[in-house]
Parts: sequence; structure tokens; C-alpha cells
Amino acid sequence: MTIELNGAKVHYERYGSGSPCLLLHGWGGNIDSFLPVIRDFSGDLELIALDFPGHGASDEPPEPWGVAEYTEMTSQLLDALGIDACDIIAHSFGGRVAIMLAAEHPEKVNRMVLTGAAGLRGTQSTAKKARANLYKTLKGAADNSFTRKVFGDAAVEGLRDSLRKRFGSRDYNALTPSMRGTFTRVVQQDLSEYLPRVNVPTLLIWGRDDTETPLWMGETMEKNMRDAGLVVFDGCGHFAYLENYARFQVIVRKFLIG
Repeated sequence: MTIELNGAKVHYERYGSGSPCLLLHGWGGNIDSFLPVIRDFSGDLELIALDFPGHGASDEPPEPWGVAEYTEMTSQLLDALGIDACDIIAHSFGGRVAIMLAAEHPEKVNRMVLTGAAGLRGTQSTAKKARANLYKTLKGAADNSFTRKVFGDAAVEGLRDSLRKRFGSRDYNALTPSMRGTFTRVVQQDLSEYLPRVNVPTLLIWGRDDTETPLWMGETMEKNMRDAGLVVFDGCGHFAYLENYARFQVIVRKFLIG
């Protein structure tokens, strides 16, 4: 099913019946990221899963979005479907949206399960800072009024593209040009200030070996959210909910269904 929300056409699906539960996937994912959850929980819950704009079958945002725009879109979806409040299961980037939604619209969220949730920014290492500064310097030297006048726009754009491929992350380089602005806005926002405003019961599930959203992020969320508990999966990484799905299913079923 498709619906226009916040200026973007968004693909979503509904499964099962019962208390509503919203599934929010990670960056680069889509509805299929939660196929095991859909299979095993749709007998007890009504699951609402969506492709975030720029992912899956949804359109890209009409302009570069940040977490706030994705959150507003998600809030609009709940309103359009007539859902006053729901539970949430969110992974990685979906956790960003879930945190802001619970802080900004607490009346719309009952309980949350956040696994490998993103949204906190750590201190950059000296090497990363140096690399970022080098990229800014080289980009400034390559793209300015003088180089465009002497070499032409096409040559300068080609050089910018080479620098992007060399210095950009894998996720960033895989994006379309129109989505790179969105990615930059999303990853640069630190949601620390929202954590104390999250008052709903929240289950945090983390892989001890997660390198994308390291364990300290989960520990920080547990400390700063009012009603949060952290469960750590040994031997698992960023996709702990899939790597040890049997344990994930048991814990989440107990938390959401009883």
C-alpha cells in the first residue's frame, strides 16, 4: 500500500491483528528487514511496517530530510491509519525515529524495543578528525571559482566525485546524489537531549560486538531514559536481533505480549 506523507510517497504494509506495533527498519533496509518478526508476531499483534523514504518501494524525500522530517512522516502515518498509540520495534536508524517520536509525541508510543539504535555521537579519534579536515581542504582546493573558470564545471565535478569516493563511507557512496544530503543531516544529529524526555518503557537489545552503534550507546540510553533496561547479546554485532533471533523473539514476546 502507498500513501503520501510529508510530501513523499511511502510504501507500508499491515499484518495480523491485535494491539498495534510499528516496525522501523535501519538505514539501507526495508520492510523485509523484519520478515522473521512479521512471521512470528503477526498472530498476536497488528504489525505496521514501512519503507522509509529513500528505501525499499518508497520515494526519496522531496528534499534533504533530517530525523525530524522522518519522525513527522511517521507520526502522520499513525494519524492516517487511525492509530492513537502503538508499540515500536526499531533497529539502527529506525531507533533514531523512535526516540524522537517518543520524546515529541509521547501520547503515540506505548512501549519500545530498540536494537542497535543509532542517534548518539561519540568523540572523533584524532585520525578521523585529521581525515575529515584533509577532505575539507582538498574539496575546497578542487572546487572554487578559480578552478571552475579554468577547468570547467565538468572537470571540477569529476574531481569532487573522486574525492567523495576516496573519503566517503560505504553507506554514503552507495546513495544517490539526492539522498546524500539526507544521510549527512541524519548522521550529524545527536539525539542525546531527547533521551531524558523518553518516558515510555523501553527494552534495549544490543550486540556486544556492535561496531556500527557500539555498546556504549545502549548503556547511555539505559542511563538517561527514565524507564529503560538493556539486554546484551554476546557474540553478536549490529544485527543482533537476527544473529540470535531465537533469544530476541523470546525476550520481545515477553516484553510486548506477556
